[in-house]
Amino acid sequence: MGALDLFNFMETKIDGVYIIEPKVFGDNRGYFMETYNKNDFFEAGLKMEFVQDNESKSKKGVLRGLHFQTKHTQGKLVRVTKGQVFDVAVDLRKGSATFGKWEGVILTDENKKQFYVPEGFAHGFLVLSDEAVFNYKCTDYYAPEYDSGVLWNDEDIAIEWPLDGIEEILLSDKDKIQKGLKDLEISFEYKGSN
Repeated sequence: MGALDLFNFMETKIDGVYIIEPKVFGDNRGYFMETYNKNDFFEAGLKMEFVQDNESKSKKGVLRGLHFQTKHTQGKLVRVTKGQVFDVAVDLRKGSATFGKWEGVILTDENKKQFYVPEGFAHGFLVLSDEAVFNYKCTDYYAPEYDSGVLWNDEDIAIEWPLDGIEEILLSDKDKIQKGLKDLEISFEYKGSN
C-alpha cells in the first residue's frame, strides 16, 4: 500500500488543525485499522513526534478544558474508543488570521475520526454519550507547573457547544475559574503552515 492510503487527512478552516479518518478494514470477524503511521503523517505534512499517550474516562456532561501549557506546549492527536464527544481546538497563536477562532468535531467510537490539535492551541471536549473513553497522543510531556487554560464558555471565543440532551455541565474546580481570552498572557507565535 502506498503512503496516505490508510488515512484521509482533512484540512479545516484553521491552519494546522486536521480531521483524520483512518481506513477501516472490516469483515465478519471485526475490523482492523492503523491509528497512527509516522510515514503517512509526515507525508501529509504532520511532522510531529509523540512522547506520551493518555486515556481518560468520563460520564455524560463532563467538559474537560479548555487546556494548554504555556511552556512545553503540546500538540495532540485525539480519538474516542468508546462513546461520543464534541472535541474543540481554539487558536491561541498571536499573528494567526484565526486567533481566537475555534474548530470542533464529533468524535465517536463508530466514526473513528481523529482530531489533530497543534501546539499553540487550547483544547477541550464535552462528553455527549453516557460514558466516553478518550485517547490522545502528545508531542511533549505533561508539565503541571505550566498548565493553563481558557474559560470554556468565553464570549469572545463563542464555541457552539452541542448542549441538547446535556442536563448539567460537569467541570473541574480549575476549569470553573479559568480566565477569558482577553485576560490571557500568551506567548504562542504563529509560524505558518507545517
